[in-house]
Amino acid sequence: MKKTYLSIILIFVTVFTFAQSIEDALFDLEGVKFTKVSDDKYECFIKQAIDHKNPEKGTFYQRIELTHVGFDAPNVMATQGYQLNRGKNEVAAILHANYINIEHRYCGKSVPSPLDWQYLNLEQATADLHHINQLFKQIYSGKWVSTGISKGGQTTIFYRYFYPNDVEVSIPYVAPMNLDIEEKRIYTFLDTIGTKECRDKIFQVQKVLLENRVEVIGKLKWFSQGAGYNFEYLGGVDAAFEYAVLELPFSVWQWGTDCDDLPTGDTLDNYIQSLMDIVGLSFYDDGSMKMYAPHYYQASAEMGYYGYETKNFGDLIQTLPKNPNSSFPPKDAKIKFDNTVPKATTKWLEKNGNHFIYINGANDTWSATRVIPTKNVDALYYNMAGRSHGDARIKNLTDAQKAELKATLEKWLGVEVDLEAL
Repeated sequence: MKKTYLSIILIFVTVFTFAQSIEDALFDLEGVKFTKVSDDKYECFIKQAIDHKNPEKGTFYQRIELTHVGFDAPNVMATQGYQLNRGKNEVAAILHANYINIEHRYCGKSVPSPLDWQYLNLEQATADLHHINQLFKQIYSGKWVSTGISKGGQTTIFYRYFYPNDVEVSIPYVAPMNLDIEEKRIYTFLDTIGTKECRDKIFQVQKVLLENRVEVIGKLKWFSQGAGYNFEYLGGVDAAFEYAVLELPFSVWQWGTDCDDLPTGDTLDNYIQSLMDIVGLSFYDDGSMKMYAPHYYQASAEMGYYGYETKNFGDLIQTLPKNPNSSFPPKDAKIKFDNTVPKATTKWLEKNGNHFIYINGANDTWSATRVIPTKNVDALYYNMAGRSHGDARIKNLTDAQKAELKATLEKWLGVEVDLEAL
């Protein structure tokens, strides 16, 4: 008899829990502040420990955006690598899932005060994600997937390494796994991707710009003044110009520029315009340096990055040091590069990286350091022919690949996958 009463009480509690509104559920979560943005969409701020190992060191609030579908629907965590990036999420769409879009610590509105760089590391950042996961598992009963793009994709890989049981599936897009502060695999990629004719054409654009540096920089100064750009952090417009020129091959392949669109024998203005279209100068502006300082800190401290080979330019590089790095860490941070976590994660993935779907573009420069396929785990690897950083997406997979992805996700999650929602 007592057992029957207990069953009735448990059923009542369960029905009550899932019958309440999402606002009631959010209100009951500890350390959560929220504001309704639109129908079933909420901006939330989650109280996080600055140092999860020592909570007494203080807290900050981390911003997320929640799109509520249903208490028993699947759940997708977008592990952003920077400030909150809004927009449609493919994985949430095809699963008709609750969507938890998470701003990275130290970015956007998720910045501790005072800011202490030592707590911006992979262990602390993934502990943030774990806390959010455990918090929302109190109200959501469905399966869990994490996903992210570029640095957000890296974050979702590291998240699974530190917390392998938080989600059933991880889907990183265009996510490099760099193992050094100057990834030599990037050089190999840029020396071999595409045709020799295309690579020579890119080099020729760089050479023309550098050989005409006085006139080019003169025009860039006028442009920068009109755009309100400042380059004090890098040391002036001359340094920004050389960085942009050295960045050109990386950006051509990263963003899928058609080699036929590069100038050959045109006016100098066309060469300058090509540089501005493909690389631009806003990337090197002081405002961008400040915005992406957390990213550069992580690249220089743990996650690795890439540099530029300058030997083929001789004395045309006049401002920057030989083989400069493309990471620009904050000058007030004490940094010693330690790649222990990326190396350990790479090794762990080889035997434990089950239920991953890796989506990369074969033309994307970052595919040079992508996770390499292995038969030791139950995972899918797509290195999409002709695709780059911005269009290596599920919607652009071949029909056969889409069918494989759909069948695999349905097997792993036990839910229907709706590719028509893309």
